Amino acid sequence: MQTLFATLIALSLLVQTAGAPGRVVNLVLPRRLNADEGVVLELKLGVLERGDQIEVEAMSGKLLGAVSPYGIRAGEEAGTYTVPVPSELVSDRRVSLRIILNHHNRDKRAPTKQELRSVRLQITPSR
Repeated sequence: MQTLFATLIALSLLVQTAGAPGRVVNLVLPRRLNADEGVVLELKLGVLERGDQIEVEAMSGKLLGAVSPYGIRAGEEAGTYTVPVPSELVSDRRVSLRIILNHHNRDKRAPTKQELRSVRLQITPSR
């Protein structure tokens, strides 16, 4: 009975996130984390429109952070930003996240390769 209940909950979470907008990224840490280390996601952003926001979510839909570049000149790359990743999202050195481009007054969607240049995990010392 408990197995059936757990399976139903897992399926309901899968259905909730299956139609969600954005790009799913599956990343692998170069090594296991030590007890005194954490993880950040490094996002290198390309050219974005004024008002664009990059959102980073766990696969459960929980918002981990958002990047809203401000003061970037039109046509210039937005730069590199980091978003902390909770260590409980790391499983066997792997992390799956959803990255969403939230256009001001338009539908959310997956960022293009020109808007999101690269994504990588970095191990950092805990504070």
